[in-house]
Amino acid sequence: MDSKIIYERLNKVFRNVFEDDSIVVTPKTTENDIENWDSLEHMTLIAAVEREFKMKFKMGEIASMKNVGEMAGIVAARGK
Repeated sequence: MDSKIIYERLNKVFRNVFEDDSIVVTPKTTENDIENWDSLEHMTLIAAVEREFKMKFKMGEIASMKNVGEMAGIVAARGK
């Protein structure tokens, strides 16, 4: 899947989860860059990304994600 499309879809998910239409995620975006991104919202975000891309992250993937770029890389590798 094209990375531009992945980021467009991720932007939509992030904006919905965090209720902020000004969010624009990049590969380097982390929880420190988005207000209200705490551990509870992280799980909400993971579930929303899984729904959007019709996939499931492995627990190890969730635990090791350091930024949006790593999330997008996993999505791209799954190819949906």
